[in-house]
Amino acid sequence: MQGMIYGYIRVSSIDQNEDRQLQALRARSVPAENIYLDKQSGKDFDRPQYKKLVKRLRAGDLLYIPSIDRLGRNYKEIQDQWRVLTKEIGADICVIDMPLLDTRNGKDLMGAFIADLVLQILSFVAQNERENIRKRQEQGIAAAKARGVRFGRPPSPLPPNYHSAYQRWKAGVITGTQAAKECGMPLSTFRYRAEIYEKAELL
Repeated sequence: MQGMIYGYIRVSSIDQNEDRQLQALRARSVPAENIYLDKQSGKDFDRPQYKKLVKRLRAGDLLYIPSIDRLGRNYKEIQDQWRVLTKEIGADICVIDMPLLDTRNGKDLMGAFIADLVLQILSFVAQNERENIRKRQEQGIAAAKARGVRFGRPPSPLPPNYHSAYQRWKAGVITGTQAAKECGMPLSTFRYRAEIYEKAELL
């Protein structure tokens, strides 16, 4: 008896478009009601649709996934999920963008060995690429900060009386605590904004 056909899609955020992955599954005649979609980070496997899919899968069923990184965010997770789906449940998996990863082919010992070897290589490559992307992002942020680019929320506008309070504080007429109180801000914030204010005046 032929098993059911399923498909799984994960997009990393609600802004990412899943149309390309849906088209790939429909081209394999995956029934619409058997396509499971998660729109959230793949940081962990607390994904509601993926959990529902795993509960429905039975031995002999076929699962299509667009690419190997849909199964996990790192080498270990991909390996673990592959083992659960193929060994514990007994379902077949076909990775659409990597035809070598199709457990329907090569059911003999050599076929299984080749599939496992390809899986290990690809899951390692997927994790390595994600780590490289993260490093490039960190380097880009560091370079931007070195150029003076500020991240986060822009500072709130200075109160109208800030210039007067700042000048009297610099002249020693009032203390920093008094100036900060006049401006309605903590002393640490007043001093921090004063440093920026001084630099702006020197430009």
